[in-house]
Formats: sequence, structure tokens, C-alpha cells
Amino acid sequence: MRAIVARVSRASVRVADELVGSIDEPGLLVLLGVTHTDDISRAVAMAGKLHELRILPGEQSCSSTGAPLLVVSQFTLYGDTRRGRRPSWSASAPAAEAEPLVAEAIAELRRRGARVATGRFGAEMAVESVNDGPFTVLVEV
Repeated sequence: MRAIVARVSRASVRVADELVGSIDEPGLLVLLGVTHTDDISRAVAMAGKLHELRILPGEQSCSSTGAPLLVVSQFTLYGDTRRGRRPSWSASAPAAEAEPLVAEAIAELRRRGARVATGRFGAEMAVESVNDGPFTVLVEV
């Protein structure tokens, strides 16, 4: 699994004109991608890493501060642009494999006590965020 994690002042995701998820206070925006070799254990490991990631002010984490996370599935994180001008999506897991793993990562975050908002898997989403810093990292498990 791969995630782009941004420290944000606020973030939201809309599908059409419907607000489906938002955080209105400092926290993390997580764009989460799944590849073919991922499984439940990686989803659980990713959730743990995201919850404990110390990138909030004062080297704090969501687990230590209670800061919220907005998790948005993002198959394009496994796009390969090394050849040509058109990305290849062959490393991205198909939706039938990816959706349960994204759901498991979200469920594990919630089991750990995290406050989690989400996008809608497979939907065309409009994501807005106000980066804090900006502070953005790539997380892989």
C-alpha cells in the first residue's frame, strides 16, 4: 500500500455536489493506493502507521492528539510514467481487490480510536484541502 499524506488545516471531498467527507480542523489528508501484492496485513500495518505518524506540530500524531484523518482512495498512486506520455495503471489493484483493503484500513483506524472521514470508493471526487506547512510525505508498507 502507498499513501500520500498531507498535514492540513482542513480538507473535504465531494461527489457531484454532495459533501461526502470533511475535516474542519487540523489533521491529515490521506490519499491511499493499493497494488496487487497488498493484503489485509498491509492494510492493518498502513492504518497503524498513519495513526502513529508523527508529522503534526510538535512531532505529534493523530493517536496522541486525536486529530482527524480524511482518507480518500487513489488508484493513480500506482501509475507508472517512466515510459511514454500516458501513465500505465497496471500496478494498481483492480477495484474488486482494492476496495476491501481500503475499507479494512479505515476500519482499523477506527478500531484504534481514530476519527476518520472518507471519500467514496470508485467515485469521481473533488478533493479540497488547505495544506499546513506545506507538509506532505509518501508512506509505504
